[in-house]
Amino acid sequence: MTVRPPVACTQEASKTAMKLQINGRTVEVASEPDTPLLWVLRDELGMTGTKYGCGLAQCGACSVLIDGEIARSCVTPVESVAGRNVMTIEAIEADEVGKRVVSAWVAHQVPQCGYCQSGQVMAATALLKHTPQPTEQDIAAAMVNLCRCGTYNAIKAAVNDLAGRKEAPV
Repeated sequence: MTVRPPVACTQEASKTAMKLQINGRTVEVASEPDTPLLWVLRDELGMTGTKYGCGLAQCGACSVLIDGEIARSCVTPVESVAGRNVMTIEAIEADEVGKRVVSAWVAHQVPQCGYCQSGQVMAATALLKHTPQPTEQDIAAAMVNLCRCGTYNAIKAAVNDLAGRKEAPV
């Protein structure tokens, strides 16, 4: 069951047919243009790997890549991604960097509850695609998604490993 936040307005806007590029394939959706991409992915396309966290672009659970850049899908209107390439967690292992990130997440046993981890993996993939050998400052600036389980040390260790640096055991 998908819990969706309440809609503020009572007047239904008209739906628009749009073609989107999601995970390397073209899909057609019929949504209100200002519908958040998150809800189109989850409700219309059945892609539930991208999670709803806060709805305010603060936590990062809804992170996806749009044209290779990290984006919060909970506040991204679906009409703004028409004609752009969207990658979700469902296709991350088709990307070489994404595949390495997932392997590092497993090797470092990063997930606990796992709820935020799709967004964390997307953030790490975006970072490493743009900066293959990030500094500690790069990692701190890019890995800002929230994790209620507190897996930050394991996330940092996994990203450092991917950057070619080994951290001393804690």
